[in-house]
Order: sequence, then structure tokens, then C-alpha cells
Amino acid sequence: MIWTVYLSGEIHTDWRDRIIEGAREADLPVEFTSALTDHEASDAAGDHLGDETDPFWRDHKSAKVNAIRIRNLIEQCDIAVIRFGDKYKQWNAAFDAGYCAALGKPYVTLHDPDIVHALKEVDASALAWARTPEQVVVTLRKVTADFR
Repeated sequence: MIWTVYLSGEIHTDWRDRIIEGAREADLPVEFTSALTDHEASDAAGDHLGDETDPFWRDHKSAKVNAIRIRNLIEQCDIAVIRFGDKYKQWNAAFDAGYCAALGKPYVTLHDPDIVHALKEVDASALAWARTPEQVVVTLRKVTADFR
């Protein structure tokens, strides 16, 4: 079995690359998917539907276009990794975690200890909390080990 792992959340650090590289080095039976991680492209995803003078409506259209990809990828994944960084609030990541929980999709949260309290409800539904991308890789190894 090849496991599909959806990577959600913060886009300003190399955490995705570290997980993907670690999984490759460990020869794990996984493939990765993700939301669009180019901030400008994500913000412009709905621009082809017409110009907007109000930023709310531009964001609204782009969020809906982005949601087509995100919802499908979450629904198709076997496990999600939801990353919360310390620099920006990742409301989209919290929404993705809630969507996973509603669908019964297992997910792992990835964040520093200093935001544990803020994420207590999100972590309560997670099946694991990792502090480093390397811990995520070990978790993936343990989860997929019987299928190799």
C-alpha cells in the first residue's frame, strides 16, 4: 500500500521539504500532496473570475477555488500533517484539522510547545503531536511499517 499524506499549514519554513526528504531517505511507502504553497498564486486563484474592488470578495473567490483542491486532497489522503508555525496564525490549518476530524481522517499536528494551549482542541482530535518534522517521519515509518 502506498499511503497518501496531505501536508497542511504554514508555508514560510522548510518543514514540508524535511518531511518529504526524510520519508524518501527512509524509503517509506508514501506520496505527498499539499495545498498551493505559493502565497501570491493562492491569493490570486480566483482572479480569473473577474476583478474585485473589495479585497473581501477577491479573497472569498480565491478561497473557494483553493477549496476545490484542498477538500479533494484531504478526502483522498490516508493521513494529514497539520503544521502550525509561530510567526503567523494559520487559520486555514485549523480549518483543515477540523475538516479532517469531521471526516474521521487521522491527522498529526506539528508545532512548538509554546502554542499547546492555543491548540488544545485541535491537538485533542489529533492522533499524534510532533514538535519536529523528523518526529513526523518516524511516526510515518511506524504507521506504514506493516505494509512494506
